Amino acid sequence: MSYEADVKSEVEDYSISDLNPAIDYKNCSWVKTAGLLFSEYICLAIMSFPWSYSVLGFVPGLILTAFISLTVLYTGLIITDYCIANPHVTSVCDIGQKLFWNSRIVWYLTAACFLCNNTLIQALHVLVGAKYFNTISDNYDTSGGQKVCSIVFAVVSMIICFIISLPRTFSHMSSVGYFSAGTMFIAVILAMVFAGIQDHPYGYTGDPVKYHLWPQKGTTYVQGMSALLNIVYTFVGQITYPSFISQMKKPRDFKKALYIVTLAELIVFALTGSIVYVYVGNEYMVAPAFGSLTGNYKKIAFSFALPTIVFLGGLYSNVSSQFLFLKIFSEKSVNRTQHTLLGWATWIGLNLGLWVIAFIVAEVIPFFSDLLSLMSSLFDCWFGFVFWGAAYFKLKSAKTPNFRFWPHFKQAPLFEKLEMLTNVALILIGFYIFGPGTYATVDSIILSYQSGLYGKPFTCTSNAI
Repeated sequence: MSYEADVKSEVEDYSISDLNPAIDYKNCSWVKTAGLLFSEYICLAIMSFPWSYSVLGFVPGLILTAFISLTVLYTGLIITDYCIANPHVTSVCDIGQKLFWNSRIVWYLTAACFLCNNTLIQALHVLVGAKYFNTISDNYDTSGGQKVCSIVFAVVSMIICFIISLPRTFSHMSSVGYFSAGTMFIAVILAMVFAGIQDHPYGYTGDPVKYHLWPQKGTTYVQGMSALLNIVYTFVGQITYPSFISQMKKPRDFKKALYIVTLAELIVFALTGSIVYVYVGNEYMVAPAFGSLTGNYKKIAFSFALPTIVFLGGLYSNVSSQFLFLKIFSEKSVNRTQHTLLGWATWIGLNLGLWVIAFIVAEVIPFFSDLLSLMSSLFDCWFGFVFWGAAYFKLKSAKTPNFRFWPHFKQAPLFEKLEMLTNVALILIGFYIFGPGTYATVDSIILSYQSGLYGKPFTCTSNAI
């Protein structure tokens, strides 16, 4: 920091460098960080895997699940190494700026994508919260059935998520994160068990339940891409990694959490997709797959997912608010590290503002699977693939003076050549998801609206499953 900037900072806020901070942002162990990762991955989006498998078929679905999980693990290791080599970065926005010409414009573009991505995830949880309350209260659009406007349930979901998002550090949220992941795991287990023991799936018409190893004849590119993007969305959570690492006591220990969580998510995702798909089949599959269960089975399994619905939405609000909060107040600001009225008013205001925006988005875009696909195609392409391929080459160039791809590639050993090609592939996959992936998602949304699958914005119509 320059002398002038330092003086300005001290004039605006006063230095508290001699005081012990009441709010310590560098206090997360790898165990606590693992709790945050578990809550991020053991989430409601798991219940979109059976639908994805019903479109892609068993074999392609399982292959893509394994491939994407290994890709996310590998990129997570790159992120950890990059954050250790650049300890001053605190968010994916700082990394975006450093990766691409140290451009401030890139920082602002990355920040816009970062905030939009997180706000869409918050909106998804407002939407699903309304689905839950409509479902559990039998608030269906049948004759004499609907008693409460669906918007009311969306507001209730927003308020609960807002309260959950208020702790100031990730360390304070990790215990709730483990509880959230644990209850969601129970919900997933119950969904698999109930799918097997119920007499028939919800909406059963007498047609036999069928599942397929390969995509059915007539499966379109748009359907296949939407199914793939649902899987990608569930795995790609790297956007939060730099934020988590920046608050760890020992950043290198992030890899421990990453290995454990990746193994767990691969097993849970694959089993959930496979078992529910076998018992529900193509004909009766919906997303989230709780909707394929009947009566009380649906209500019981869905209820165990409620902590995840509210906590994970709160976590993403917390990540966004911390990003904004730490930019508003300088490192020397008393409002950052002490319990001040201005600090807490700003923190609460940021979270409240983000949740109001999320509520509006949830009411304007009232769909689940296509919303997951939209987030994947617009944001996961960068934060799941392109950035980390570029980060690998940035780390490589830092270790190798005058690094040039082709001359280095020609003389590199076989393993290093394969690694370089892998990271080129990551970048290309990201651009493919962004281009054709966005096209497929938009086309799917248009077709769904034309067929009347989605209701109008800000409607009282129930979205119960």
